[in-house]
Amino acid sequence: MKYPLFLSDFDGTLVRADGTVSETNKRAIAAYRAAGGIFAVCTGRGLPAILPRLKELGLTDGLVVAYQGATIADIATGALLKDDGFTREEAVKAVRLLEEDGRHVHIYTVDKLYSNVEDDALHMYERICGVRAEIIRDVPLSEFILLKNLRIVKELAMVRPQERRPLVEWLSSRLGEGFYVTCSADFLVEVMPAGQSKAAAVDFLCNYYHIPREKCAAIGDQLNDLPMIARAGGKFAVANAEETLRRHAQTVASVEEDGVAQALSVAMGEE
Repeated sequence: MKYPLFLSDFDGTLVRADGTVSETNKRAIAAYRAAGGIFAVCTGRGLPAILPRLKELGLTDGLVVAYQGATIADIATGALLKDDGFTREEAVKAVRLLEEDGRHVHIYTVDKLYSNVEDDALHMYERICGVRAEIIRDVPLSEFILLKNLRIVKELAMVRPQERRPLVEWLSSRLGEGFYVTCSADFLVEVMPAGQSKAAAVDFLCNYYHIPREKCAAIGDQLNDLPMIARAGGKFAVANAEETLRRHAQTVASVEEDGVAQALSVAMGEE
């Protein structure tokens, strides 16, 4: 097998616009695993949003990567093998910047989502991810973190697509080197602690499974997938991926046309 370890993004890569995974992709994952390959989902979603979806893929064991690589869990038991996040001071700093800019903000602990706004955008997000947010109205989220002594894993702002790149640049310039600012969708700008990217997930899984990085493949569609693609030996991007990602990877079919199945065929040495 050319690539015995394969990491796949979820939304926009494996999951189609209607929220489903194609039967072709499901069969390809099963065939890859039956041949001895290790398949892992690597997503910006939180654990409550991704764990229920793994059964659709036939994944009842192995590891799953959530929160852009900050959290890695055993699928069967839910045990956390990697459990990183912000210091409380870092979490408050980033949220305050977003609050001062008047943004719709989400903050995440390992198992909960909090939002400062309830609107149609939030309801769409909840439907897509299959989670419910707790709305915090009486105090700013930055104060709520301190009041409840929360350990925050990820933060994000919901934006209009045209605001995405300007906000990434604005946040990055103000937060500095201790933070990683990225995008996982056209309407999301995400903030993580520095070093907590999908590249860290590649390193963790390669070490865990004793597989060299050059024998690990990865596929994605958004800017948050770029560190993972750059770190892996086999680099794939679905045809619907951001142009930046496609410049660094072998382009396969779009998410709607079973690009993951095509990449898995290459990983197995069939193409």
